[in-house]
Amino acid sequence: MSPIPNASTTGYDWFKSSYSSGDNTCVECANVPGVVPVRDSKDPHGPALVFTGEGWSSFIAAVKTGEIPSA
Repeated sequence: MSPIPNASTTGYDWFKSSYSSGDNTCVECANVPGVVPVRDSKDPHGPALVFTGEGWSSFIAAVKTGEIPSA
């Protein structure tokens, strides 16, 4: 994964997951070919991370199995 220094200047179309509770405690993703940019919904002008598709899938799998706590 690599950081995007200022997510607000990327011009990406950010969206929240349909699983979001709507209380602003979630991540946002953007549709970008070949990568998965992710940022904190509470800090839309802050940094974001960019995962490869494989890296994002591995991250989600690790959260689902509890290897990485989900908060």
